Amino acid sequence: MTNPLRIDIVSDVMCPWCIIGYRQLSRALEASGTEHEIHWHPFELNPQMPPEGQNTREHIAEKYGSTPEQSEQSRQQMKALADDLGFDFQWTRDSRMHNTFNTHQLLHWAGLQGRKHDLKMALFTAHFTDQRNLSDDAVLADVAAEIGLERDEAAAVLDDQRFADEVRSAEQFWQQQGISGVPAVVFDRKHLVTGAQGVDNYTGILAQLAEMRG
Repeated sequence: MTNPLRIDIVSDVMCPWCIIGYRQLSRALEASGTEHEIHWHPFELNPQMPPEGQNTREHIAEKYGSTPEQSEQSRQQMKALADDLGFDFQWTRDSRMHNTFNTHQLLHWAGLQGRKHDLKMALFTAHFTDQRNLSDDAVLADVAAEIGLERDEAAAVLDDQRFADEVRSAEQFWQQQGISGVPAVVFDRKHLVTGAQGVDNYTGILAQLAEMRG
């Protein structure tokens, strides 16, 4: 393959299936030796979420009508999948969902420095493993600093909202492409795959793409 496979991933760091799907895809990419470049794009699962966030269990019950038993079963299923992929979900009764508009602005800023992927991974861990409050700009700036980005600059980006328009525009672009749920993975700008597909399915998709690309 002469040029790397372009992979655009539309996702939100509040989405457990986004990190599961990414880890599955990553395994398939590694196993197949596919040269690739990943581009992350913003999507807000809960754009109307208030600044203080909401208890995750309450939120799931309200949004999807799940019973506590169904929610628990779903969490256990996701945890088992994530464990197998080397990612640690640590939900508690107090876990919260957060508004991620500022998170996406920080990711946009990190992308200008070639660090969007690193920050994205750090934010998934901060939210799902460490149960940190991503509604808090100070926490977001801390996470940026922990991967070697400039904390004061991160805080300034969040304070003055300088990338708000760019993020809104990117979100609208993907919505206009028909993306209404995440993860949404677009290969080579034309092949859309939604949801966490599993390592085997991603491996098959990569093989098909390699054949098509010649």
